[in-house]
Amino acid sequence: MSVTIYHNPNCGTSRNTLAMIKASGEDPDVIHYLETPPSRERLVALLAMMKLPPRALLRRKGTPYDELTLDDPTLSDDQLIDAMLAHPILINRPIVITPKDAKLCRPSEQVLALLKRPVAHFVKEDGEHVDYPPT
Repeated sequence: MSVTIYHNPNCGTSRNTLAMIKASGEDPDVIHYLETPPSRERLVALLAMMKLPPRALLRRKGTPYDELTLDDPTLSDDQLIDAMLAHPILINRPIVITPKDAKLCRPSEQVLALLKRPVAHFVKEDGEHVDYPPT
């Protein structure tokens, strides 16, 4: 199994994560999930792999989160999943799957713990330096 990233090229965190994967020598399977959203089965499987409830994967910024009143605590997991399937922009990113684990990589440097040969030094788009392992 190789590395898979659920990626949004308009997201800086997602771009940095993908760049760290490539800098670590991996050739990831890149899924542009806004163009090719996961099926219900796949989204449920991703949540299980990451050990996250659906609410923890919801993205608020730049999404219809507020207009859909997704902060309503009475909404069930199935209702939250339905909202993510109807509006894939609600799925937080990037999600990375490797043979080691699956994780929502926010901040982007969390991806380094998932990789076989993580890059030791990386400079993010905004100029922030990342060292791995952290010093």
